[in-house]
Amino acid sequence: MSAMSLRLPTSLHEAAKELAEREGISVNQLVATALAEKLSALMTVEYLQTRAKRGRREKFLAAMAKVPDVAPAPWDRLPAAMASNKRLQPTTGRPKARVKAARKK
Repeated sequence: MSAMSLRLPTSLHEAAKELAEREGISVNQLVATALAEKLSALMTVEYLQTRAKRGRREKFLAAMAKVPDVAPAPWDRLPAAMASNKRLQPTTGRPKARVKAARKK
């Protein structure tokens, strides 16, 4: 373990003390956990960006062309509440031009 001296705004320090008390942990443990979570998130983004650079759209489309174009099983469907989000709405099928182009390669 190592020690770290840290300057915080009073409001942030007070909020950390209150949250740590509610959670039943020390401020040190709260800060260490919060820092670990933040580092993990940043490292995950870097990892995914590195992997994304290796990806190729043509390979993705070729893989997607192999997937049957069928409705999802009942247990795998989006709940009605999520269906209102346009980004999460079920698709009506893949565009045929892309599927055919991906299969030719």
